[in-house]
Amino acid sequence: MDQTLLNGELPSAGIDDSPLSAAVSQRDRGAIQMVERALQQGDVLLAYQPVVSAQTGQPTFYEGLIRILDKSGRVIPARDFIDAVETRELGRIIDCTALRLGLQALAKHPTLRLSINMSARSIGYPRWNQILDRGLKADTTIAERLILEITESSAMTMPELVVVFMRKLHQRGVSFALDDFGAGYTSFRYLRDFYFDILKIDGQFIKEIEHNPDNQILTQALISIAQHFDMFTVAENIETPGEAEFLRQAGIDCLQGYFLGAPRITPPLSDANNPKKIA
Repeated sequence: MDQTLLNGELPSAGIDDSPLSAAVSQRDRGAIQMVERALQQGDVLLAYQPVVSAQTGQPTFYEGLIRILDKSGRVIPARDFIDAVETRELGRIIDCTALRLGLQALAKHPTLRLSINMSARSIGYPRWNQILDRGLKADTTIAERLILEITESSAMTMPELVVVFMRKLHQRGVSFALDDFGAGYTSFRYLRDFYFDILKIDGQFIKEIEHNPDNQILTQALISIAQHFDMFTVAENIETPGEAEFLRQAGIDCLQGYFLGAPRITPPLSDANNPKKIA
């Protein structure tokens, strides 16, 4: 219950001046200012994290994760600012920057296969589409090596638009991954219509899965759903050998997480011939 009601006071109409709200607003303002400064000064980069085969331990592709640098040069991960900018135009600019950096990496390294995160909100953003179109036209091999990752929650904000968008880019050879699957509320009807190539199971179902019967049942169900729709499966946030081994036995296709490799800000090609093996 609102503390003002407990005190017998009526809250001001349309105003939420609680200490928690004030702290959240201040945090978001700080994040927005940090991102704006980094974009203006070019202090933005990609960090590359391997997604490895559950059976061989070999990298199958890499995920390009957007990072910014603060004033001291410290690397700031997206989780520290993405919520504050996601629904703003600043979020679209972040998506544009991530796509541009990813396309540059793909053009420079012809053996690289890379996934880049995007919001469904960027589908209708002209600048984002211009960057993508230029990149695909500049190198005919890029489309087949590019994977666009859309979170489940983002896809469901405008599912009909996402379906049309995916269909057009599939024709050009681009693949799609449904990120954080299980964390939101995907309609199975839309899951059928989307035709995602890759399904990434949310990390909340992976933690200590070898000891957690609930997570075991849920993850096995998600793997079965993906197999039914002929989608490649990736388990996210792998942190221990036990998690990796259970998922390998459960039939997952690929694994991603700090146990297999932390994100690195240098291109990953030097690691491709010496991947970390699954214990």
